Amino acid sequence: MERTSRCCWADMLCNSVRSPGGSEWKIPSRRLRSPDPRIGGFALVRSLTIPPLKRMGEPDWQDAAPGITRSRPFRGRERHLHHFAIIEASHIQVSEGEQMMSKWWNKTIAVAAAAVLALSLAACGSGPAKEADKAPETAQQQENGNAASEAGKTAYPLTVKDATGHEFTFDKAPERIISVSPAETESLFALGLGDQIVGVSDYDDYPAEASQKPKMGGITKPNEEAIIAAKPDVVFTGISMKEEAVNKFRELGIEIFKVEPKTYDDVISNIELYGLITDHQKEAKEITDQMKKVRDDVTEAVKGVTEKKKVYIEFSPGWTVGSGEFMNELIELAGGVNIAAADMTGWNQINEESIIKANPDVILFAKELVDSETNKTLEDIIRGRSGWEAITAIKDNQLFGLDNNKLSRPGPRVAEALQDVAKAIYPDLFK
Repeated sequence: MERTSRCCWADMLCNSVRSPGGSEWKIPSRRLRSPDPRIGGFALVRSLTIPPLKRMGEPDWQDAAPGITRSRPFRGRERHLHHFAIIEASHIQVSEGEQMMSKWWNKTIAVAAAAVLALSLAACGSGPAKEADKAPETAQQQENGNAASEAGKTAYPLTVKDATGHEFTFDKAPERIISVSPAETESLFALGLGDQIVGVSDYDDYPAEASQKPKMGGITKPNEEAIIAAKPDVVFTGISMKEEAVNKFRELGIEIFKVEPKTYDDVISNIELYGLITDHQKEAKEITDQMKKVRDDVTEAVKGVTEKKKVYIEFSPGWTVGSGEFMNELIELAGGVNIAAADMTGWNQINEESIIKANPDVILFAKELVDSETNKTLEDIIRGRSGWEAITAIKDNQLFGLDNNKLSRPGPRVAEALQDVAKAIYPDLFK
């Protein structure tokens, strides 16, 4: 049978059976063995996520499938069994000299599936990760999500895609992790993966334990030598590293998993994905459930606002955000209107005259930042700009400094940033 360098268990199968829903499932055209040798033709297919044969070695199968009369009983390889299928037992028969199965087993055996076949297909695969075509983000999230089991345990091998469309296969939970993005580092530590993290970027400072980890360089172009020497199973990066830089690292044999969160839901999805990859789904659910609750509480509190306040946000001296980014969505979820969203998308340098003309009711800024050239705080810079004294937010003293890390890092603390933004815009609604 033709083999490929990367194959799913289902890819190497022939002869099919159909589930009660009509989906075509497949079982190997090799011998099936039963957990109980007394039961010939036992029809419980229990190995939809068997590791690929290339690693496991050729199993002892012989021709057996629905409609094939020269089939034999099968015995499941217990340590590899994960999912169940439903087939008609009467279609599998035993060869001469072996005990025929009882009439009871000739009836259709219905076994509650822990996951449908799609889960198995999303979870299987082997060998090095292959480059795959980019798919729409919603399809990517759905594909990655399908690998999770209802019991909250990850089924390996696990194949998922990152934001660049690059495909990764994990044979087990990563034991050596590097993160070169502060947001991703916060997410991984929140999941309880501190012991597995063997390197972080120079800017990773939360939680405090992250500061003690070996440094791997910057967030846009980390240190290749340091990463290679650390021998990571996976390297996570976020919004600061561009895809071109990611590809250059991959050419060096460094597999970097990139995320590109644009919304609050994207942050939640990324945390869930990290939980899936690392078999920390329970911890991920606890984090994301709390994030969803915070969002629901905030949106419920502001839903009655009829005249939404105009908001300007400056997260770095001379820089603001337009539409299409998570920081803009924080303002919108909090019931405000980002004045920059009407004219620009993404992260942009400001036009001071445009801000004066838009006349925001509230100004938000990163309170910890100090300009390296003037040694002035960002608040002092904003208040000192020519003509800005006429802006309503400054006249009414509606300037609010927010924690820069919470505001700019799309990790688990983005929920706290949402609360802070909402309180600044509508303090009377969040006492």
